[in-house]
Amino acid sequence: MNIFLGLDISTTGAKALLINELGGVISSATTPLTVSTPHPLWSEQDPRDWWTGMAESIRQALAQAGVTGSAVTAIGLTGQMHGLVLLNENGEVLRPAILWNDQRTGAQCDEMRARLGKQRLIQITGNDALTGFTAPKILWVQQNEPEIYARARHILLPKDYIRYRLTGDYAMDKADGSGTILFDLKKRDWSAEVLAALEIPANWLPPTYEGPAVTGYVSSSAAGETGLIQGIPVVGGGGDQAAQAVGVGAVQPGIIALTLGTSGVVFAATESPLIEPEGRLHAFCHAVPDRWHFMGVMLSAAGSLQWYRDTLAPGVSFDNLVNEAGDIKAGSEGLFFQPYLTGERTPYPDPLVRAAWVGLTVRHTRAHMTRAVLEGVAFGIKDSFTLISNAGLGSIQQVRISGGGAKSALWRQIIADVLGVELVTVNTTEGAAFGAVLLAGVGAGVYKDVPAACEATIQITGRTSPTQATGAYQEYYPHYRALYPALSPEYKAMADMDQ
Repeated sequence: MNIFLGLDISTTGAKALLINELGGVISSATTPLTVSTPHPLWSEQDPRDWWTGMAESIRQALAQAGVTGSAVTAIGLTGQMHGLVLLNENGEVLRPAILWNDQRTGAQCDEMRARLGKQRLIQITGNDALTGFTAPKILWVQQNEPEIYARARHILLPKDYIRYRLTGDYAMDKADGSGTILFDLKKRDWSAEVLAALEIPANWLPPTYEGPAVTGYVSSSAAGETGLIQGIPVVGGGGDQAAQAVGVGAVQPGIIALTLGTSGVVFAATESPLIEPEGRLHAFCHAVPDRWHFMGVMLSAAGSLQWYRDTLAPGVSFDNLVNEAGDIKAGSEGLFFQPYLTGERTPYPDPLVRAAWVGLTVRHTRAHMTRAVLEGVAFGIKDSFTLISNAGLGSIQQVRISGGGAKSALWRQIIADVLGVELVTVNTTEGAAFGAVLLAGVGAGVYKDVPAACEATIQITGRTSPTQATGAYQEYYPHYRALYPALSPEYKAMADMDQ
C-alpha cells in the first residue's frame, strides 16, 4: 500500500505526517518552533530553523512508523500563509521571515491602495491590502532595509522554503501564491500590473503550480538530512487553509469548511473567481485545480470562550461552563456578546473594535453570559456566511466543522441553528497536513483527482441539524448586526483615549 508524507510548517511547529492511501494515520511527529518579536508589532522566524525542525520531524515520523524513506511514494507541503522569505542569488536566507501575524506594514498597505487604487487592487487580486499579506511586507523591506532588498533574488513563502531545501527548486502553488496579493486571481498567476506598480522584479518570483502538480524531486543532500531517498516527487501542496479544506473534503461548491479554533475560519470553494466587491472576504485560488474560494476570518472564536473562562470563571472546566448554558433558551433573554476581543477582520476589518456584552440585566446569570458568548461567535460566523451568499456562491448544502470548539455539542447546535444548515464532523483530525497528503496522492496518480481522494479517505462521523430555535435566531440576528455600526465610533474614541 502506498505511503504519503505530508509536511506542515506552522507558526508553532514543523509537522511530518505519514498516512496510507486509505487515509489511515501511520505516524506523526512535530518539532516545536518559536516566534521572535524584536519590536512592537513584529513577528519573525528564521527559515533555517524551519528546515532543521522539519528534517528532525521527518526522521522521527519514519522511525515511529518503522519504515525507511524508500517507503514514501510522494510528498505534499502546507504551512502558514503570507510569510515573506527573502533569499539571495545563492539561495541563502537574507533576513528572518516576516510572518502572517506581523503588523508593521500599515503604511505600506495604504501605499498599495494609493498606487493601484483600492478597487483596482481588489478587482485584480480579489483582496484589499492588509498587514498580514506578503506584498506589503516586500514594500516594507524595500523601503526600510534597502541594503537587504538590493541583495534579494528570490521571494518564497514558508512552505516553499521547505520545498527549496527538499528539492533545490524554486516553486510555489497557486493557492498560497494568491495569498501574497501579487496574483491575478482570474489568471491564477502573477499579475504584471501589480508587480510593476510595486516595483517588484517578476524574475524574483517562482513559477506556480496547481496543488497536485509535481514541482520537483527530493535531492541527494536532502535525503541525507531527512532519511528520505533521492527522487521522491514533491507536489505543489497549498497554504494551510486550502490544505485544511482539502483535508475535510471542502473541495466542491456548496460544501463549506468551518474551523472553530482560536480564530474562526469560513472556507467556501467556488467554481469561478468570485470577488466580494469591498474586499471584505478573502478571495484566493484553491489547492484544487480550476477551483477558487472565499474565506472569512473572525479573530476571536473559541478564543472568546477561552478568555471568558480564564478571566471570569477560572478553575471551572469548559464542559461544566458550557453545560450551564444549555438550560438557557435561544437568545439568552436579550443578552448579546460582541466577540471582538482582538479587533476583527470579517466582516469589519477594524483593529480598534472591542468586545462587549450588551443588554445585561439583574436577571442574567453566568449561564446567560456563557450562552451569549457562544451565540455571539455563531452570529460572527453568520456574518461571513451572509457575505459569501451575497457574493454569489449559491446554495450552501453542508458545513463541515472542525477545531477545538467543534467538540462542544451545544456549540455545534447553536451554530447549526444560527446558520439554519446542517453541520457535520468528519474522521480526519490531522488538519492541513492531511490535505497536503491527499494532494500528494493525486500527484502520484493513486487517486484520479482531489474529490476522488477525499471520497476515498474522508467519512462523516456526526451530524447536527437545525432545530426550531432557528426561528428565534433569525429574529435576534438583525439586532446583533446593528450593534457594530452603533458602537464603533465609541470604540475608536476609546482607542484614542488609550494612547
